[in-house]
Amino acid sequence: MTHRPTPTAPAASTALAASTAPGEPATATERAATTATTAMTAKAAATAKAAATASAATPVPTANTPDPAKTLPAPRAEGPDPSGRFLARAAGITAALTVAGSVLGLVRDQALAHFFGAGQETDAFLVAWTLPEFASTLLIEDGTALVLVPAFSLALALRVANGSGEPDPVRALVRATLPKFCAILSLVALLLVAGAPWIVESLAPGLPLRQLAVDCTRLTATCALSFGLAGYCGAALRVHRRYLSPASIYVAYNTGIIAAMALVGAWAGWGVRAAALGVALGGGLMVLVQAPFLVRELRARRVIGGANGDTPRARTRLFDPALLGPVLCFALFRQSQVLVERWFGSELAPGAISHLNYAQKVAQVPMVMSLMLATVTFPVVSKALAEGRVEDARRRVERDLSLAGCVVLLGAAAVIACAGQIVELLFQRGAFTATDTAATAAVMRVYALGLLGHTLVGALIRSYFSAARRTWYPAAAMLAGLTVTALGAALLTPRHGVLGLAAANALGISTTAALMLAGPLRRSLPLRTGAVTRDLAGLVLAAALGCLAAHLAAARLTAPAAGLTAGTLALLTVSLGTALALRLPAAEVLRQTVAHRFASRRAGRSGRTSGGRSGRTSRAGEPVRDASAPASTSAPESPSAPASPSTPASHSTDASTPAPRTRKRRDAR
Repeated sequence: MTHRPTPTAPAASTALAASTAPGEPATATERAATTATTAMTAKAAATAKAAATASAATPVPTANTPDPAKTLPAPRAEGPDPSGRFLARAAGITAALTVAGSVLGLVRDQALAHFFGAGQETDAFLVAWTLPEFASTLLIEDGTALVLVPAFSLALALRVANGSGEPDPVRALVRATLPKFCAILSLVALLLVAGAPWIVESLAPGLPLRQLAVDCTRLTATCALSFGLAGYCGAALRVHRRYLSPASIYVAYNTGIIAAMALVGAWAGWGVRAAALGVALGGGLMVLVQAPFLVRELRARRVIGGANGDTPRARTRLFDPALLGPVLCFALFRQSQVLVERWFGSELAPGAISHLNYAQKVAQVPMVMSLMLATVTFPVVSKALAEGRVEDARRRVERDLSLAGCVVLLGAAAVIACAGQIVELLFQRGAFTATDTAATAAVMRVYALGLLGHTLVGALIRSYFSAARRTWYPAAAMLAGLTVTALGAALLTPRHGVLGLAAANALGISTTAALMLAGPLRRSLPLRTGAVTRDLAGLVLAAALGCLAAHLAAARLTAPAAGLTAGTLALLTVSLGTALALRLPAAEVLRQTVAHRFASRRAGRSGRTSGGRSGRTSRAGEPVRDASAPASTSAPESPSAPASPSTPASHSTDASTPAPRTRKRRDAR
């Protein structure tokens, strides 16, 4: 609400006071005008005094409290935990940009399918595509974030505890880690470029177009440096509660790939090599959209948290290199599932790897959306554990697991029920034929069976490492799942082809998720495993019933768009209805959120309706009387009568004062 300044005295009263000589007795009219002027002056003085008191209560910026003029606009919640409204806003921003990145990813895959189809050239590029997929998991999503988010969380907590002490823990952490990080990643990128022939031979020994895959691999090897820097910037910015630029990295990345395919591939004749060039270009854009904001945060030295007097728990150093071993092994074993798929898929018929790739890209959209909330709240959980607030962290993780499971199961049910319609709408054009649609849809249905396992692994790994404690259990669980994937692929691929690969992937990641959920997470976070498991079982039942209803509804319509719409509506109705009937926590949270949002909108509309009549003003800044309000009884009895206390002094009808605008409007009505 905008507070208007207190109206000043009329111009006629000011002129009258100026024309009276000092010591000259005033007339009755003059005394009345002077009385009104004095009253208004006293009211203005009281208002100014209140404003001065409020300004004095505001703390003066010190070395520990940065100058607002030199910092970015701080989030509304600067205490130990951000408010629910701030987290909802951050999740909304992340969701919008994640959807935008996913849509552009689908456009990228559509362009790849349109220009190059699902043949040998595409298989050669997808072998080189293994490097950015590997680097994305290792350097952006898992490895870098799992190590750096707890380190930056502790640095921010120490900044609050140290006050204005020097050096700043956050800047000290950056100086100690960033140069070494860049040097190591640059060396890795050079080694990948030099060893591209060996990499292609190891990943796909039976690939027909080997030299084309080597050329694409050398271009995509640059992602080792660009993805690492993007992950570093994203981890630091999220801990500083800046989510816009980290969430936009895949928008920039896919934009670079699409532009390279459309421009270089079509005009310069590079063919599928243009897509590999786009990977290098997109990686650079991922860094550019984040680096300026990180520099501003480091200069601003904002104080985040510590409002309740929480102190960081003791730790010998901000960054513990011993954490790199478990984190890197986990990320390597997790992404090695892709290596298993490429190895066994290279021996299948041409196009098998492409069908598996397209199926994964579409089916992973629900998983990405479900992990969005865990990505937003990971810095919150890590900072809560750094400050010793274990119970707050436990409640947040359990709620995240429930909501993430709800989202991914709804998406998996939609993919299984409407896979044919989705693939036909997205890819069936150009060189992508109806045969490719049928093969991709079949793979996508099988792959979707493991989406819950992927989501649980992605959410639980953040809980294991949020306290920055070294543990090898997640890496061991991931190695066990990888072993299951390799054995399943060896047994199922000879008989079922690419469907056997998808089934082995789902079986292996589900094994890892079960092991991590039953593992020793209680040492750092006392998670109630039984309650979480019961909630997930109820969500699986609701999603299964919704999937059956969606399949029956979509099968009745021949048009893919109409079938997908009908299936989605049936899925939401049956699944959410079942979840509400079972009183599952995720469904209750969604119901309460929707009810609160509708109640807030109704309250806002009623407030605007009631306040619209009482708060309207004229162009001159004077209140406008409503037509339905009763008119004033009469004019003042005499010009010397003072203004009524309930009426502004500017409405007095002195002979030298023009008629108020409110009276003109009332007469016009």
